[in-house]
Amino acid sequence: MTSKKDYYEVLGVQKTATKDEIKNSYRKLALKFHPDRNKSSEAEEKFKEISEAYAVLSDDDKRKRYDTYGHVGTDEAFRGSEANFEEIFKDMGFGGFAKTIFEQMFGGRGGFTTGDPFAGFSFNIGGSERRQGRDILYDVELSLEDVLKGRKDEIEVPKFDKCSDCNGTGASKGSKPKVCSVCNGRGQTRRVYNQNRFSTFISLETCQSCNGKGEVIENPCNTCRGSGKIKVKKKLKISIPSGVEDGMTLQLSGEGEYSDVGSPGDLLIRVHVLPHQLFERLDDGHILHDLTLDYTSLVLGTEVKVPTLQGNEKLKIGPGTSVDTILRLKGKGLPRYGSYGKGDQLVRVHVRIPNILTDKQKWLLKELDKEFQQE
Repeated sequence: MTSKKDYYEVLGVQKTATKDEIKNSYRKLALKFHPDRNKSSEAEEKFKEISEAYAVLSDDDKRKRYDTYGHVGTDEAFRGSEANFEEIFKDMGFGGFAKTIFEQMFGGRGGFTTGDPFAGFSFNIGGSERRQGRDILYDVELSLEDVLKGRKDEIEVPKFDKCSDCNGTGASKGSKPKVCSVCNGRGQTRRVYNQNRFSTFISLETCQSCNGKGEVIENPCNTCRGSGKIKVKKKLKISIPSGVEDGMTLQLSGEGEYSDVGSPGDLLIRVHVLPHQLFERLDDGHILHDLTLDYTSLVLGTEVKVPTLQGNEKLKIGPGTSVDTILRLKGKGLPRYGSYGKGDQLVRVHVRIPNILTDKQKWLLKELDKEFQQE
C-alpha cells in the first residue's frame, strides 16, 4: 500500500497559496501532462495525481478538511468538482471536455456522476443515448508567427447539415412525420421485470419501429431520402487566439454535425504548431535562438543584429563572453495563453571555428598563443 504525496507538494505550491496560485499551478501542470499532449507512460498517472490535488485544494471545505485530517478517498476528492474543472479546461482550450476526460480516466466517478433518484431500481439502457450531433475534428497548422499574433482564417468544413427542402423533418413537401404508434413518440420502449418485492429491473431499448426518433415518415423527402440532412461544405470564419499551445483543441459550439433529435455537435479545432527554422519554443512563452559568432567577437565584444519574431533587434555581446552563454531579450517571446504578458527570447551563443586558415592567419594565432602563455 503506497502513501499519497502531499497535495501542496504535488502542485508545487505553499500551504499558504491563494486560489489563483493553485489554479495557475494546476493549469501549467495540466498542459504539460494532459494525455492528449503528453504520450509518455507516466503522463496519465501524473495527470490523475495533479487533478486530485486540485480538486481538493480548489474547494474551501475540502481543503479545510484535508489540512485538518489529511487525505480523503479519491471519490470524495472529485465529488462536486465539475465546475472547477470545466472553468479551467475552458481557459486551456479544452472547453466542454472536463466530463468526457474524467469519465474516461476515472470511470465516471466522483463529481461527474449524479445521484440515483430511483433508489431500489436498476437500469439496463439499450440503444444509443446520444442526442447531440457528432463533433467534427479539424486540424490546423500554425507557424510561431501565427502563435505570436493569433490568426483569423476561413475554412471549409464538409459535414451533414439540415436539409433545406424539408427543413430537417425528412418528410416530403406537403406531408409531416407521424408520431410512432409503438413508442408513442418517446423513441424508446420499456420493459419492466419484477425481480422481487424490493427491486425492479427496467430495460429501456431503442424503438425498432422509428429507430429512436419517435416519428415515422411515410412520404420521405426526395432530396435527403428521409434522413433530414444532406452533405454540405460549409465555410466558416475562425479566430485562433495568440499564445495557443501545440496539441491544444479549441471548440466552436454548434458547428458540428446536424442532429434531428437534439442540438448540433461542435467543431473541434486541433492546433499543430510547426517547427521554426530560427527559434525553438520553450515553456512559459519563452523561445530560444542559437547565435554563432567569430572567436574575436566573443573575446573583444561586439554589437550584432539578432532576428526575433517581431523583426531584428540589436544585442550587445560583452568582452570575454563564453560559449553557451545565454543572453535574454525581454518580452520578445510568445504570449502566455490563458495568462498575462509575454515570454522572453533567449539567445544562446556559439563560436564559429574556421576550417581553413591562410599562412598569415596561422602566424597571427601562434603569436597570440605565445602572448597568452607568457601571462
